[in-house]
Amino acid sequence: MENTENIALVVGATGITGSNLAEELLAQGWKTYGLSRNPNNSITGLLPVKADLLDEQNLMEALKDLSPTHVYFTTWMRNDTEEENIQINSMLVRNLLNVLSPKKSVQHVALVTGLKHYLGPFESYVKEGKLPETPVREEHPRLPLPNFYYAQEDEIYKASERDGFTWSIHRPHTVVGYAVGNLMNIGATLAVYASICKETGRKFIWPGSEAQWNGISDVTDAGILAKQLVWASTTESAKNQAFNITNGDVFRWKWLWNRLADWFGVESEGFNGTVRPLEKELENDQEIWKSIAEKYGLKENNLDRLSSAWHTDLDLGRPLEVMCDLSKSRKLGFTAYKSTEDSFIEVFKRLRAENIIP
Repeated sequence: MENTENIALVVGATGITGSNLAEELLAQGWKTYGLSRNPNNSITGLLPVKADLLDEQNLMEALKDLSPTHVYFTTWMRNDTEEENIQINSMLVRNLLNVLSPKKSVQHVALVTGLKHYLGPFESYVKEGKLPETPVREEHPRLPLPNFYYAQEDEIYKASERDGFTWSIHRPHTVVGYAVGNLMNIGATLAVYASICKETGRKFIWPGSEAQWNGISDVTDAGILAKQLVWASTTESAKNQAFNITNGDVFRWKWLWNRLADWFGVESEGFNGTVRPLEKELENDQEIWKSIAEKYGLKENNLDRLSSAWHTDLDLGRPLEVMCDLSKSRKLGFTAYKSTEDSFIEVFKRLRAENIIP
């Protein structure tokens, strides 16, 4: 008899997107497996699978008793060049789908990428001298540039033709949420930076560009992204589509930056005519963080495990205002919404409650 139960496999379950997705699936009553190289057991009910996506033999062994109906791909590996990114990140997707193929259990595969799909790398539009069209819309054509997101999508399209599953692609803008040790986490990075400012009496200095400071922006709460992932994988009209996803509100950083500073009780400083990268601002703060962690008895005294200033700099340093058009999923009935200020403050509160920041 055919098993009608939904069995989810979340690939990258320790990351910010994957862990929030796992929590959403479990809340909706799904049997949920979380695949990662180093599983952690912090999510009650999540069934951990330890596997290396680059090793097909290892994957086969790890998944031998598992026949998922829904696969959610939320992970990637950072490499030195885009060519390496393409090679490695397409292999992650290909290996997994090859190993699952003989089981014939997979009904839907969802992939999380991001706005680099539309924007490409910075150096390309600096060189071209022309900026991408915003708000970004799903029907925008691919850029004539190497991009590992395209390579990952293509692996899914190929496997979908071979194995007959449906797919969805999800393109968030700057994911905000709680997941410690995830190195692409603007919420944790800004919380750590603000905590250092508070302790040392420094100003909370805007690290990004003028266009980002003054322009309209949006971000994506990890919980909203999780809801869209489950919705698209279970809604007939949403299958075989790509979707932008953000909170549904827009804001200007020059407003939000001051609100975040107020929450921490620190003095903020806005754009002053030059980009002042956070990576540089924090590069000598390892010892300061150690002493803060000791003073307040915090869980993690390694600044590099909490903060990913390089990634926050990429998001806030763009030389143009960036926002997403959400009409496509709205028209199909996805209406989840979140206030961005709430997104950040919920992360800060949870980091404090979990004894990650003072």
